[in-house]
Amino acid sequence: MHMGAVVTFTARGTVDPAALTALLAQRAARLPKLRQRARAELFPPGSASWADDPGFVAAAHIDHVTLSSLYEPDPLPAYASRWIAEPLDTTRPLWHLTLVTGLPDGKFALLLKLHHALTDGAGAYAVAAGLLDGVELPTQRSAPSRAIPAPRSPLDTVKGALGSVWDQANETAGIASSLVRAARPPLSPVSAPPSAERRLGFVRLPLAELRQVRKAHGGTTNDVVLAVLSGALREWLVNRGHRADGRMLRALIPVSVRGRTGAQLGGNKLSGYLCDLPVGEDDPVERLRVVRRAMHRNKAAGPGRGAGALPLLADRVPSLLHRLGTRTAGRAAPLLFDLVITTVPVPPARLSLDGARLAEMYPFVPLAPRHAVGIAVATYRDSVHVGLQANGAAVPDVGSLRDAVLKSTSRLLDAS
Repeated sequence: MHMGAVVTFTARGTVDPAALTALLAQRAARLPKLRQRARAELFPPGSASWADDPGFVAAAHIDHVTLSSLYEPDPLPAYASRWIAEPLDTTRPLWHLTLVTGLPDGKFALLLKLHHALTDGAGAYAVAAGLLDGVELPTQRSAPSRAIPAPRSPLDTVKGALGSVWDQANETAGIASSLVRAARPPLSPVSAPPSAERRLGFVRLPLAELRQVRKAHGGTTNDVVLAVLSGALREWLVNRGHRADGRMLRALIPVSVRGRTGAQLGGNKLSGYLCDLPVGEDDPVERLRVVRRAMHRNKAAGPGRGAGALPLLADRVPSLLHRLGTRTAGRAAPLLFDLVITTVPVPPARLSLDGARLAEMYPFVPLAPRHAVGIAVATYRDSVHVGLQANGAAVPDVGSLRDAVLKSTSRLLDAS
C-alpha cells in the first residue's frame, strides 16, 4: 500500500546534500501528520488511532543517495523501483524521503513514500507541499456564524437522528448491492501473481497537445487522458500476446470527497467510479467518445453511489470486522476492477525546493493485490506527468507500456 511521488528539480548550482537534508528534516518536523504513528487500541476490539511518536526524529526518515549515469543514461527509474518496494516500518510514522543526487543535466530528485493509511492522494500532495519553498498549507477554518436554530422537541431530535441513520444505512446497502452486481470472474489479462517487486516508469506528455484533442472532440482533459491510457493499454496487451479486440478493462477512478474549506490534511477522504476502458476499440476518437459517455454517467450518478463508491464503506464497518476483512477484501480487488487510475491535484503555481525549480512530478498509486499495473497522473504547469507502477514479477520492464502511452497520444493527436 505504498504511494508517493518522484519529484525532480533543476539545481541553480552545486547541490549540498547535507544542507538540503537538514532543510527537509526541519520542514518535515513542522508537519503534525508526519510525527504520528499508528497505535493499537484495546477498545473497541481491533481499533487503532494516530498518536505522536515520542521518539520522533525527522532526520531518521530521510536518506541521501548519489547515483551515476556512467553505465545507465537515466539511473533514477531503476533506483526508484527498488526504493518503493522497500516496506515501511509500521512501528514508526509511515513515511520516508530519499534525496537523490548525481542525475544527468545537473538535476536532483526527491522521493517521497507514504503508506496509504496515512493519507490519500490529495493529502499526500499537501504533505509534499509542506516540504517546498513558500507553500502555505490550508488550515481548518472556523465555520461561519449562523443563526441559532429554534429549539427542537426530544421527539423531533430522535426522529432526525433515526432518519440520518436510516439514510446512511440505505446508502451503504446500495453500495454493497452494487458491489455484488459488479463482481465478475477474475480473468483479467492484467492480473498478476502476488509479488513485492516493483517497476516504475515515467511518462511526460505536453498539456497543450491534450488540450488540442479536447478542443477538437470535447470532454475534459481527464477524459482525454483516460482515452490515451485506454489506447496505451490496448497496445501493451497486444505486445504481451493478448487479444485486445472486443475487450474492456475496468478501472477504479478514485474521487476525492474532501471539503473545500480546509479539510484535514491526513486521512482518506475518497470515493470512486468504476469506468470500463474501451481497449477493444482501435479508433482513438471512438475510444474518447466511449470514455466521455462512461464518465458522464458516473458523474451524473455522483460519487456516493455504485460499486466504485466502495471506499466509503471503510468508515462504516466496525473496527474488528474491518481488521478481519481487509486482507480478504484486498485480494478480491480483481473481482471488481483491473487497475487503478488516479489523478493527483497539483496547483499551477511554480514550485521550488531551496530555490531549485520543480521540473517534474510523477505520482504513484498503490498496487492492489494481483494487479499488474497502477497508474497515477499529475498535471503541473505545461505538462501531464504519468507515473506507472507495475508488479515486478509480471512486468519485468515497463518500457513497453511507457512507449505505448506516447504512441497512443500521437495517434489521438493525429486524429484531431
